Amino acid sequence: MAIQANILIVDDDPDICQYMKTLLESTGYQASAVSDPTQVLDKVRAETFHVLIVDLMMPKMDGIELIGQIRKHDSDVAIIVSTGYPSVDTAIDAMKLKVSDYVRKPFDVDDFRSTVASVLKEKGILLNPEHELHRSIGQTIRGIRQQEGLTLKQLARRTGLSVSLLSQIERAESSASVSSLYKISTGLSIKISTLFGDF
Repeated sequence: MAIQANILIVDDDPDICQYMKTLLESTGYQASAVSDPTQVLDKVRAETFHVLIVDLMMPKMDGIELIGQIRKHDSDVAIIVSTGYPSVDTAIDAMKLKVSDYVRKPFDVDDFRSTVASVLKEKGILLNPEHELHRSIGQTIRGIRQQEGLTLKQLARRTGLSVSLLSQIERAESSASVSSLYKISTGLSIKISTLFGDF
C-alpha cells in the first residue's frame, strides 16, 4: 500500500524552510520544518520521518554535527544535505555519515523534486501511485512542448487552457481532467496515450 512520505526540513532560514515546505506539500508529501538545529533530535525521536533535508551551515550546530547525532539515533533514515557552499571536505564528511544526496542552494525546483523522489525510491518507500502518474504526465508534456519549441503561452493558445493550469499540470500540482489531456495531446499533435508513458 502506498504511504505519504513524511519529510523534515532543517534550515536556520525560516523563509527557506517555508519555501521547501510549500514545494514538498504541493508535490504530495507531508512536510514540517525546524529552524533551530538543537530541536531536531527530539523531533526525530518523537516522529517518523522518511527523509531529512539538512542545511550544512547553521549557527548553534552545523549540519555535519547534527547528522552525526541523528545517525547515532537512526542509521537508516534518508538524509539530503542542502548547502550554498559545497566543498570537497563537507562532501566527504557527509558521505561518511551515509548521506543520500546533495541539493545546492539556490536550487532548481525540478531538480529538488527529482532528488527527493529518487531518494525515496532508493529507500524503497512507496509513494502515492496517482501522484507518480501526474508527475510522469507533467514531465512528458513539458518535454514534448520544449522539443516543439513552444512556450506555455503558445500551448495555451492551441489548447484553450490557461497558462497557469498548464503550468500546474506540468509541475504535477494539479490533476488534469481527461478533457484537458485530450486538448493538450491535440495541441501537441500526439496521441493521448503517449502522455501516460509506462503507466
